[in-house]
Amino acid sequence: MSDEAVDEYVRTRVAPAHRPTVAALRDLMKQHAPEAREVIAYGSPAWRGDKNLAIISASTTHITLAFDRGAEFADAHGLLEGVGKKTRHVKIKKLEDIDPDALRDYITQAVELDRG
Repeated sequence: MSDEAVDEYVRTRVAPAHRPTVAALRDLMKQHAPEAREVIAYGSPAWRGDKNLAIISASTTHITLAFDRGAEFADAHGLLEGVGKKTRHVKIKKLEDIDPDALRDYITQAVELDRG
């Protein structure tokens, strides 16, 4: 489900060059976490099941997709970054950098952990 606040965030706070990347990430989340609610959390677009699944942050150079329980993921794709106890993230500089298979795997793991 799309949230008007998220649409507004994308229109006003994401650089035009990064909007297609954000749109693709939103589509992936809709496809692979259809029950997640799209919300604004911590000032950024996020998806919630029982708890936060993932959050997007936009910078001038890239989009970061962070998974709240990413440290628990099996990372067969080797794309996750971060060293904290919980969160792991993927940095995406341009639309072509999106690895849909890897992100589908990460999103699926986020949903499964949220259910468990």
